[in-house]
Amino acid sequence: MIDLCDRRYALPARKTVVFCVDGCAPEYLDQALADGLMPRLAATLAGGGLYVRGRGQIPSFTNPNNVSIVTGQPARVHGISGNYYFDAASGEEVPMNDPRFLRVPTLFEKMEQAGVRTLCITAKDKLRALLGACREGGPRPISLSAEKAHEQALPEHGIASIAAAVGRESPSIYDWDISHYAMEMGLALHERVSATLLYVSLTDYVQHKEPPRGPMSDRFYARFDALFGAYLDAGFVCGITADHGMNDKTAPDGSPDVRYLEDALREAGLSGFRVLLPITDPYVVHHGALGSYATVYAGASAQPRAAEVLARLPGVELVLPRDEAARRFALPPDRIGDLVVLGDRSTVLGKSAAYHDLSAVQRGLRSHGGLHEADVPILASHPLRPEERARLLGADVAADAASGRPCALSNADVFDLLLNRLSIATA
Repeated sequence: MIDLCDRRYALPARKTVVFCVDGCAPEYLDQALADGLMPRLAATLAGGGLYVRGRGQIPSFTNPNNVSIVTGQPARVHGISGNYYFDAASGEEVPMNDPRFLRVPTLFEKMEQAGVRTLCITAKDKLRALLGACREGGPRPISLSAEKAHEQALPEHGIASIAAAVGRESPSIYDWDISHYAMEMGLALHERVSATLLYVSLTDYVQHKEPPRGPMSDRFYARFDALFGAYLDAGFVCGITADHGMNDKTAPDGSPDVRYLEDALREAGLSGFRVLLPITDPYVVHHGALGSYATVYAGASAQPRAAEVLARLPGVELVLPRDEAARRFALPPDRIGDLVVLGDRSTVLGKSAAYHDLSAVQRGLRSHGGLHEADVPILASHPLRPEERARLLGADVAADAASGRPCALSNADVFDLLLNRLSIATA
């Protein structure tokens, strides 16, 4: 067993992998399964595998949720409050991609210390350093990205070219197939590096562009299913979850349904504030830096008036002061603003109309960040132990565990589920 924060994890009894399907609202899997696009997953669930709906971290963005998954902790503990945050000491807005922002080790670092070789692969290169962090010294987790695979190699393992090992060149980060390339990297590399614990984090370009049953979406999930089956055939215990879901964020004419917070505050006569959009990252084609979560730095005297102005905006669902938001969403209070603002299911939040370049999202914007994108699927390829099944699903242990029913799990529980709660955990 290893200890990480308040949890203990068994060492993997078999090769184990978790897939984080970026942007995968449960509806994507529900529809793909109903349409027969995912026969390997369907057969796994029919054979006793688990499928439930859990919750993700708010804000429902990539960085905080991926780090919750790989630490088993909420943002209050691990420290990653968004994709970006305001560093008051420097007076700058900075991306939270650097391991220096982590406040606890990852599961992979602890496993490496225990002699378990780990392999982390992310489609988006921005996550690579966080997943491969080594805060306490000792062996470093292997961490690679599909986005930069053409620049990476593992010469210490005799791998001079990732592309040669996979058998094809890596697609563009804005290619529907880049996520599958990350999965192919895991299949191609794990034996060569002797890894028994894998994490493969995908990208949400497809989910930003299409809802369930879109033609590209259907191809995405059919290909995911084929690769999921390849992992099963290779002897892996598999888990699936998501960092967040995805919703349409459009006005009736199809344009982005945006509330510009800076413009609203200025029109109300306020000044000296700062609006931060923690969805901000290098992948602007995905979302144009528009999501359903924002923070506002306004100073103590201006906070009540700012909160009043923002709460009156159509489509703004919640405006919470710092301490209440930190308590409600398990956030680090020193890394969020004076106010936390959340949009409703169809509304995104921006800075000002002049700030955003919407050329890539003029029609059909789909995005995330708020409460309505926090539902995530949680799946396991093997049955739960009977006592765990009863604890999660109720006293009737014969109840269907493949129904996608809601439960108390979060995506931060997925490694605990696979390593500690399955019937194969002690096999």
